[in-house]
Amino acid sequence: MIQLPNNWIAKPHQRGFFRYMEGGGTRYVGVWHRRAGKDASAINWTATAAMQRVGTYWHMLPTLRQARLAVWDGINRDGARIIDQAWPTELRANVRNDEMKIQLVNGSVWQLCGSDNYNSLVGSNPVGVVFSEWSLTDPLAWDFVRPILRENGGWAIFIYTPRGRNHGHTLLETARANPSWCSEVLTVKDTGVVSLADIDEERRSGMSEELIQQEYMCSFEAPNTGSYYGRLLEEARRDGRITRVPYDPVLGVHTWWDLGVNDPTAIWFTQTSGFEHRVIDYYEGTGEGLAHYARVLLERGYAYAGHHFPHDVQVRELGSGKSRIETLRELGLEPQIVPNLPVDDGIEALRALLPLCWFDEAKCARGLEALVSYHRKYDEKRKCFAAHPEHDWASNGADAARYFAVGTQQTHVHRYPQRQRRGSWMAA
Repeated sequence: MIQLPNNWIAKPHQRGFFRYMEGGGTRYVGVWHRRAGKDASAINWTATAAMQRVGTYWHMLPTLRQARLAVWDGINRDGARIIDQAWPTELRANVRNDEMKIQLVNGSVWQLCGSDNYNSLVGSNPVGVVFSEWSLTDPLAWDFVRPILRENGGWAIFIYTPRGRNHGHTLLETARANPSWCSEVLTVKDTGVVSLADIDEERRSGMSEELIQQEYMCSFEAPNTGSYYGRLLEEARRDGRITRVPYDPVLGVHTWWDLGVNDPTAIWFTQTSGFEHRVIDYYEGTGEGLAHYARVLLERGYAYAGHHFPHDVQVRELGSGKSRIETLRELGLEPQIVPNLPVDDGIEALRALLPLCWFDEAKCARGLEALVSYHRKYDEKRKCFAAHPEHDWASNGADAARYFAVGTQQTHVHRYPQRQRRGSWMAA
């Protein structure tokens, strides 16, 4: 007879989570430090739950690639495959490696997913969902899953370490304010899993103090380590430049696009007065043709002064033989092509531009979340950040903003004055 969890015993700091879920809990937020066993706890709970209630269960990471590397092909400390430890072969009816899916003998299905393709899961009816690395996950994934779980009485588990005051911090505050949710913040001082000597070794290996505070002390105060724009946007919020920014009909509106095919299409809407840039709106969509976005622009009702696109707008579609420029012109838009600069140059251009920007907090909420979350890829082996950004859900909004900076930089030719807060239009 197989007993679940299989060949796994919860450590003292993991037992509170299990007690809550075994008692019928449905919403758990766990901000646990690195190496605290977040995924192991969630997966072993799911294995138990899936044998008790027949249904579909998802374990979601920020990207499908991460899901395969970290979990499907992952090896635990004992040298066993994670999925083999959680689901012994006697419990499996079928395994689909291509879909990272296990069907159990009682009819339940467990599958690994990525928040970068949650739209592809439309029509599914999960009764249990784990959001692993939630602070890096596309927050729209929860909006997609939430009504399903509410309707079928399912549960959701959010496990992560902080990444600054982004949607991970917001969710923790939401859980703390709601008595029907359970939340825990576990640092190394709470678990004893990682010693202070281990952390000192991380320092000697090159890990920054900010990253140590984030990963081991679960600090939300440390800026999102590796974030390209996190500090600048924190500064903008402190300065009151993330607020209500009304549309001024006297000024023309410029749109800045990142065109997606398999990825979302992102559009920023800006107005410029002198050297001050008012970012009044943001839109993002997936799986739509260019005609959809032309309608979105029309529905906004703005007076447009220009529509700016990356150089790949010139590429011809294989099916129609038309370039996207030709299609856009047929839709009444005259594209202007942003200079094709290296990504690093564009990032620096946006860093220079952000101190001159005002953002509408409500209309740009999704785009601001993308800018805060856009970060360098972390190299676990070398204990440092790579020179290139991680491509995830935040990339589209960040890329469109980068084109905004590059296009504006060409206009002002690096003539960025010192920011003057007191004389701004909003203060007036």
